[in-house]
Amino acid sequence: MSNQGRIVVYPGSFDPVTNGHLDIIHRARHIFDHVIVAVTQNSAKNSLFTVQERVDLLSAALKKEIRSRSVSVDTFSGLLVDYCRRRRAVAVARGLRALSDFEYEFQMALMNRHLAPKLETVFLMPDEKYTYLSSTLLKEIVRLGGDVGRFVPAALVPKIRQKLAGRG
Repeated sequence: MSNQGRIVVYPGSFDPVTNGHLDIIHRARHIFDHVIVAVTQNSAKNSLFTVQERVDLLSAALKKEIRSRSVSVDTFSGLLVDYCRRRRAVAVARGLRALSDFEYEFQMALMNRHLAPKLETVFLMPDEKYTYLSSTLLKEIVRLGGDVGRFVPAALVPKIRQKLAGRG
């Protein structure tokens, strides 16, 4: 990956990946030469999907982009700035849906700048139809029997339902 130009890392739990996440990835592709979607391995979080399942779901949703070599999916643990250094990333991409996201993301960006002064943080806004969408909200809709088909790639809907029903 050393010859791929400007690399950005888009970190997150992606539990599960939503169309809002995919929208941010596609926006980042227009700015950077390569987007690394980095799934966090955070054992403190009570995740619905395992890390490997999240990687598999992202890889399926981004099959075309991965084939074109403009996107890759990876996992990481530890400090994001250390991972970015190892991957030779010039920036971190973060999605901002609403003002409520800004304070946390701003604090993280400033701390990352303190730890790695040359690493930039780029905030991207998703399409307005995804501004209210979060993985947490999506899981709650499924738990209550709602339809999430327009919020996630179609292939994920049955997998999310299975997981929440305790069959996966």
